[in-house]
Amino acid sequence: MRIGTLAHAAGVTTKTVRFYEQAGLLPEPPRTPSGYRDYPPESADRLVFIRTAQSAGLSLSEIGELLLLSDTDRPPPPDTARVIAGHLHRIESRIEALTHTRDALRALRG
Repeated sequence: MRIGTLAHAAGVTTKTVRFYEQAGLLPEPPRTPSGYRDYPPESADRLVFIRTAQSAGLSLSEIGELLLLSDTDRPPPPDTARVIAGHLHRIESRIEALTHTRDALRALRG
């Protein structure tokens, strides 16, 4: 798929796609005979993961490590596993706080 189609499918801009590609988070796709990038369909899922992980507080470096582990199907080394556990704890705490806030707002709404 071309870059514009990929960007639309992932909810990002073409500039964002190029940035992640240059940062090494998105593999450089093959080119069509006319020189256009031809991204595989799974690239959209990868972009969504990157954006979601960023919004959860992971750095691009940490996201790169996770993607590398995912690509190679290896278990994370202890340092990376600790970083993942820390992020999971913060996310779960945030979900708990947001749930509490939602419940309070629902109660106020009546």
